[in-house]
Amino acid sequence: MPFRKFLSLILIICALSIASAQTKDIKIYKTSQGVPVYLPLGKISFADTVIDYYIGTPKPIRKYRDPQKSLNAPNYTSYSIPSYFSLGCGGFLTVKFIDNGFMNLSGDDIYIFEVGPAKEPASVEISINGTDWIYAGEINGGKSVLELSDQNVDTQTIFHYLRITDLKRVCNSKTAGADIDAIAAINSVISFDMNADVLFDVGKALLKPQAEKTLDSISKIIKQIGRAKLSIKGHTDSDGSVAYNYGLSYNRCYAVREKLKNILANSVDLSYQIDGLGESQPKVPNDSEKNKQLNRRVEITLLPPDKYFSKVP
Repeated sequence: MPFRKFLSLILIICALSIASAQTKDIKIYKTSQGVPVYLPLGKISFADTVIDYYIGTPKPIRKYRDPQKSLNAPNYTSYSIPSYFSLGCGGFLTVKFIDNGFMNLSGDDIYIFEVGPAKEPASVEISINGTDWIYAGEINGGKSVLELSDQNVDTQTIFHYLRITDLKRVCNSKTAGADIDAIAAINSVISFDMNADVLFDVGKALLKPQAEKTLDSISKIIKQIGRAKLSIKGHTDSDGSVAYNYGLSYNRCYAVREKLKNILANSVDLSYQIDGLGESQPKVPNDSEKNKQLNRRVEITLLPPDKYFSKVP
């Protein structure tokens, strides 16, 4: 991807996220039973768009068939008010997290805000690309939280897709199938994968003047979260020695961290982790100039704060 187009894409994503979060939002949301659920990164943690759905048979009555009601923060007030989506017996719903993703980190990872007096079981799957699916567990009304470690999901992958499928065990109500009010990533993350050539000259660790604009846009998103951990990982191509590349990638991470600290000042409660990984984790083989350019990158990931994990059993 050309540098100019890449930079424009980053700025557009940042602008869209900022527009949807003008103030630091709340972190605690209530289930339909009034149970509080804490989301470390707040309202950005909810699913953003419906990718696909199928209403099973028997179907719920028509007013409960709008899949858009499963998006964003929970807004359940009464079982008779159609503020949620019913899958129907054997139906499914596929959603995508656009301005964030989720990972298998310490403690619980996903919360499904399900409503209704009946316990209607459903299976949950997750995906990186919306095509290849991994089983993530089962919810049943009484259990709406999933810990991905229970299914041995790896701890490095960021997922963006989630699918819920009703298991056809409770199909005799006017809202047949599982009833979904909201889908939240407890261990929500925000990731920025930037080509290093946008930020630095080749072989250098001094930020280009135009890099500040990109980092300033990212910092505006960080300010909306308020409290988080920022992981900065640097990668190089295979040109040069292994030791040189490790040093270069670390120095670039350090430069990015110091610039973000300067931009953010004391406006957020933020901890930093920097890792210079050199040429050890290439995206693609270093067998062409185009591929080498893809491998030269800086990954910035906004994670739940360390203070949250210190309280996770």
